Amino acid sequence: MTTRIDLTPEGPVNLIETDYTIGQDNITPRLGPFGLDIHNPVFLISGLTVIAFVAFTLVFPTVAGDVFGWLRPTLTSTFDWFFLSAGNIFVLLCLVLIISPLGKVRLGGMDAKPDYSYSGWFAMLFAAGMGIGLMFFGVSEPISHFSSSVAEGAGASESWAPLAGAAGDVAEAQRLGMAATIFHWGLHPWAIYAVVGLALALFAFNKGLPLSVRSIFYPIFGERVWGWTGHVIDTLAVFATLFGLATSLGIGAKQASAGLEFLFGLPTSDLSQVVLILGITAMALTSVIAGMDAGVKRLSEINMILAAVLLGFVILVGPTMAILSGFFANLVAYGEYLPALSNPFGRDDANFSQGWTSFYWAWWISWSPFVGMFIARISRGRTVREFIICVLLIPSLVSVLWMTAFGGTAISLVKDGIQAIADAPLELKLFNMLEALPLAQITSFVGIMLVIVFFVTSSDSGSLVVDTITAGGKVEAPVAQRVFWALFEGLVAIALLLGGGLGALQAASVSTGLPFAVVLLLGSFALVKGLMSEPRTR
Repeated sequence: MTTRIDLTPEGPVNLIETDYTIGQDNITPRLGPFGLDIHNPVFLISGLTVIAFVAFTLVFPTVAGDVFGWLRPTLTSTFDWFFLSAGNIFVLLCLVLIISPLGKVRLGGMDAKPDYSYSGWFAMLFAAGMGIGLMFFGVSEPISHFSSSVAEGAGASESWAPLAGAAGDVAEAQRLGMAATIFHWGLHPWAIYAVVGLALALFAFNKGLPLSVRSIFYPIFGERVWGWTGHVIDTLAVFATLFGLATSLGIGAKQASAGLEFLFGLPTSDLSQVVLILGITAMALTSVIAGMDAGVKRLSEINMILAAVLLGFVILVGPTMAILSGFFANLVAYGEYLPALSNPFGRDDANFSQGWTSFYWAWWISWSPFVGMFIARISRGRTVREFIICVLLIPSLVSVLWMTAFGGTAISLVKDGIQAIADAPLELKLFNMLEALPLAQITSFVGIMLVIVFFVTSSDSGSLVVDTITAGGKVEAPVAQRVFWALFEGLVAIALLLGGGLGALQAASVSTGLPFAVVLLLGSFALVKGLMSEPRTR
């Protein structure tokens, strides 16, 4: 089957033999055995590998736990400079595209109209991007940095050096702790998502290529993207997505389980977390079957309402003026310390740069095929400039507000003598903070519901994305395939929890994020090349 691919403003330059009928609104791979709409090498390799991984981890949990326990610190200590450098490149690329003439390019062509309103678009962006992470780390990370910086005797090897230098200075410790937290939840993660999402949208909607990661690399590899070069790229994207999602689902299960014990006295155990993952995966299946508009979009909007209610409550009953003024003060602190925080070389802060930043960057990178493709699917009709400003800046500002409200309130309570917040396990810090505020039973229950719904939206949108990749770029594959991937996302999370807990979850993200970081750096070059071939005016 011959397909015309337009990669220059002047017109088509290549005729490519592929397995697809390609158009801006229709991507139809050939049907495989049993009528399944799969891109055989990618689906079979990734599916069988995931099945083998789950089986091995469940049968040999001790061996798996030992491997995971060794893997994460080894990778982060060896490649911390690489993760930090890659993150900086993605941010700089986004900022350059905003101010360059390439920002005028419209995704889908000059006459394309947006598929979703701003409110629906923002809701899906935020819910899919990092909802579970904000719930888990919104209190725990600011408190952790604050506590390490005010502790007497804290050294540079235990935390970021300026944090340790603020020992005993409570005001400066809070300021530096919030700057370090915002660094992990601000421009860098959203720049990673923006680059992947923009590249996928450009090559799918403007170039007429399948909505799959391999399509980004057509300017580099040409026709080889339809062969094993493309199969390897898409398979890496599937692995990164599955394990990045599994990390988030496992973290969400730990926090939801801890919240249920805190609120209702239900015991926390491996069994309870497994049951929770299975139950929420079943809920996600319902949304997956319903599809993008009826399932994912509706749940995302519900999530935004719940999150806004909880955020507004904390701002109103917490130290309101300190939160509002802290929002701007924290932005100033973030800008002031950003060069030191993002410097990839000459670091003497192993716990911070390796234990925190390298893990986060690997986690965001492993999430990027999932979030990027999801963002691409909902962003037709936006200009490049509009896309990057909204995807990069607006979610970053919301994250700053969230961290300021929850982290700032928690720090204020700790300074007032409620040490239990600082001493609690990571998954309980949020609930200990809410306990010190009015209506603790209600807000804690809302917090649990938010974790669960974020869990569901991540699972269902992730399974839709993985299914799109393994179906060769088709956005409406058979329901049975989406069900398969939704089930195995839950099984991977269960296997990692039983095979090493939180450390295993983090090791999985780092191990898949590292090779995919190399893929994304190549993809950034291909993105610029593709944008330069697009008309910007009539």
